[in-house]
Amino acid sequence: MKIICLAFLALASISSISSTQTDRYQTRTGSISFEASVPTFEPIRAVNKSTTVVLDMKTGNIAALALVKGFRFPIALMQEHFNENYIESDDYPKAVLKGTLSNFDANGFSQNTSTTFILNGTLELHGQKKMISIPVLLSQSGENIQLESNFNLKPADFNIKIPSVVSNKIAQEVQISVKAILNKK
Repeated sequence: MKIICLAFLALASISSISSTQTDRYQTRTGSISFEASVPTFEPIRAVNKSTTVVLDMKTGNIAALALVKGFRFPIALMQEHFNENYIESDDYPKAVLKGTLSNFDANGFSQNTSTTFILNGTLELHGQKKMISIPVLLSQSGENIQLESNFNLKPADFNIKIPSVVSNKIAQEVQISVKAILNKK
């Protein structure tokens, strides 16, 4: 009888764990790119293709983590200046986004549809936390969910100092683009 009870408990815990796991979608290969270019000067853009993104389908909570040194620039000197002089990635090694999709209902979100939600939460960058509200487009196809978002940030809001010598070569608002294909976990 003890063996039957233990087997039943083990089965119950496994099914409980597996049902919890199917409510989460995630990736470690999300892409964040930014552009801070201004006309007539050299383009300033970079991409990070190793961003972790997790979506909880029960709550609509999203969390994303990007290592700042993961951003790649077309010019090595730009990357060095970005990490050492602007973002100070040795002191502030990661960017973290946490929030909840407003009006999110996993039951109302169906296969082969695209829906835009507003993500309300916080972005931590360069040691500063800022409340944000950004659009997030979710599309489900098969077992995957595609996530996309485009928004602007001001370096000054995160206490990122741009030297006056180059301030006219860098945009006051940086365009951010996020893309990720999330897999069921």
